[in-house]
Amino acid sequence: MKKIFNLLLCFFPFITLNAQINEIGVFLGGSNFVGDVGKTTYIAPEKPAFGILYKWNRSARHSWRFSYTQSNVVGNDLKSDETGRSGRGYRFENNIKELSAGLEFNFFDFNLHDYHTKVTPYVFSGVNYFLFDNLYRYSTNPNIVYSQKNQSSIAIPIILGIKSNITPRFVLGAEVGARYTFTDNIDGSNPNTSNSTILKFGNLNNNDWYVFSGITLTYTFGQKPCYCAE
Repeated sequence: MKKIFNLLLCFFPFITLNAQINEIGVFLGGSNFVGDVGKTTYIAPEKPAFGILYKWNRSARHSWRFSYTQSNVVGNDLKSDETGRSGRGYRFENNIKELSAGLEFNFFDFNLHDYHTKVTPYVFSGVNYFLFDNLYRYSTNPNIVYSQKNQSSIAIPIILGIKSNITPRFVLGAEVGARYTFTDNIDGSNPNTSNSTILKFGNLNNNDWYVFSGITLTYTFGQKPCYCAE
């Protein structure tokens, strides 16, 4: 064990000297839902959303990005422009807790060791694992929503944004990110059950979406990466 520890100590200086630049920060914004209950507008924040994120900038054009974000998502048929929904009058609220990992690509070079102000659009995608409540309604009284806590599913994020280094150490961004989920029951429209007394409604062939829109503020740190000019 001592030999292994000493070997790791020998490699540690090389790891430090070749470290890539890092970013750590926060996301603040809002959330909205697109599914079988409520409005169908894709960008219409209704509830606060917040999270933390970390980026490892592998080059001036791409970064590995990891984040945790959470928010309530809501839907109310009475706010919908569709006559069928507004006449039905269903509503729901669910809690989303999301872990995300993927690749962020910058359209322009974004070298954070060049302290001149830079601006670039970017796109991010990867895979999300999220927790939510499994909602369901009984057909005898569909206006009452029941729930089972801590169900999980996978989503594919599609995030578009723009960012700038507002100081030598801070990067400010604005982004909109839609998540295509692998569940159709965030709104309680399609519970995974064979119980005939539990109601299923809406388009059962389309899965749900949720959207986070807001700003990111990250602090940069780390050694000068190899892609930077001397």
